[in-house]
Amino acid sequence: MDTTKNETAAPADPRRWLALAFIGLAQLMIVLDVTIVNIALPSAQADLDISDGDRQWVITAYTLAFGGLLLLGGRIADYTGRRRAFLTGLVGFAAASAVGGAAPGFGALLGARAAQGAFAALLAPAALSLLTTSFTEQRERARAFGIFGAIAAGGGAIGLVTGGALTEYLDWRWCLYVNVPIAVAAAAGWWVLPADTRQQQRRKIDVPGALLAVTGLVAVVYGCSEAESEGWDSGVVLGLLFLGVALLTGFVLYERNAAEPLLPLRVLRSRARGSAFLSIALATVGMFAMFLFLTYYMQVVMGYSALKTGVAFLPLAAGVLAGAGGLAGRLLPKVPPRALIVPGLLCAAAGTGWLATLDADSSYAAGVLPAELVVGVGMGLVMAPAINYATHGVREEEAGVASATVNTSQQIGGSIGTALLNTVATSATADYLAERVPDAGALEERRAAGGPVPDVVKAGLVEGFASAYLVASVTLLAVAVVVAVLMNTPRPDRAGAAAAAPAAHLG
Repeated sequence: MDTTKNETAAPADPRRWLALAFIGLAQLMIVLDVTIVNIALPSAQADLDISDGDRQWVITAYTLAFGGLLLLGGRIADYTGRRRAFLTGLVGFAAASAVGGAAPGFGALLGARAAQGAFAALLAPAALSLLTTSFTEQRERARAFGIFGAIAAGGGAIGLVTGGALTEYLDWRWCLYVNVPIAVAAAAGWWVLPADTRQQQRRKIDVPGALLAVTGLVAVVYGCSEAESEGWDSGVVLGLLFLGVALLTGFVLYERNAAEPLLPLRVLRSRARGSAFLSIALATVGMFAMFLFLTYYMQVVMGYSALKTGVAFLPLAAGVLAGAGGLAGRLLPKVPPRALIVPGLLCAAAGTGWLATLDADSSYAAGVLPAELVVGVGMGLVMAPAINYATHGVREEEAGVASATVNTSQQIGGSIGTALLNTVATSATADYLAERVPDAGALEERRAAGGPVPDVVKAGLVEGFASAYLVASVTLLAVAVVVAVLMNTPRPDRAGAAAAAPAAHLG
């Protein structure tokens, strides 16, 4: 059992709250980059002639590179220094964003998005581990992680507003260019970040473990994506999924005996941390489903402009702030984590289930708005305690890899969720149109080319979105049940008292 605690941390740096502002800015850039591209995706799709089947790769290229390389990025941050990794990640992310903004075609855009994900894989764990090691006192930690959790869950909505304004008044390419000034502003805070401490001895990177993890995750997500066109019973799809599971199983087995493991399995053995990772991964499925399909619902079905769509997401951000910064930030030091996470997952499930009832004629006020508020509050309640407990009680030299596991859970959950739910949505739409329109393919081609959207196509799209939302809602309900059973961590004051006993174990 993992009884390691970080109660003997160095005296708190008086500049830690200022450092939180710069760390939060970097995290905001990482999170909003997913959804800021979401809202620009219809314009980019038309400009670069991207098919409906391929459009999700603009999102998945980023999340897959990000999630696949995070464990390696976290270990690099632990070994080379978190502030150094933070600054390197910022510079690389800004450069990749500039290249993506200037991309002349689909391939160049995908390469830039993958490069963004690779540098984000270095930046994100460095940022979270800097936060983890800076705030160790229970109440301060709760406040800091409440703010960070609000950014992690609500930054996507901010990205939609920003993306809407940039797409409306400038061009979709500015949704990538905007990362450059944000990265420069975040890098300006290097002087208040905790100084790096040199390792006592040179550590080797677990290259075999990294290769197994990355290739396994790539195979799983690629298999999910190919299921859209090939079908779930395709030999290619089944082969990719089997290969991915086999490689990830090999990764776990290899890590058990590795001298310098990429991911020490003791980080996962705590029931509190394991439940937190699961909550983050599957809650992200619901959040990504809302962003991707609700963006298309408002722009294509309701006829909103990109800017109006972005503004229409503001209530979601307000709900997240209320859930994470308000309720969770105040209650986190007083109640067990599952007392926040389980109700949060149930709220999110209710909100996505509400979205599944929308039709082509639903109004924003009666349909979209209440669902956004419910999902936002739920996600805020989930993310703040989940991120806190996912990094709680780890050794300082493993803060980077624990932080990387948090982000891996979030990004791989989003990547697989986007691929799966996009497959569900497009398949349901295709089935709906095939039953009602003799030449559904021609209608879809005209819609993709920017022509008027017939009512039957709108109805077909809504049918697909509803199917995806229903799957997301059931997923969130299932994980709520699992977390309620597994996450038996007591409230913080009792946990602290129990930690003094020899048999105590957080989680």
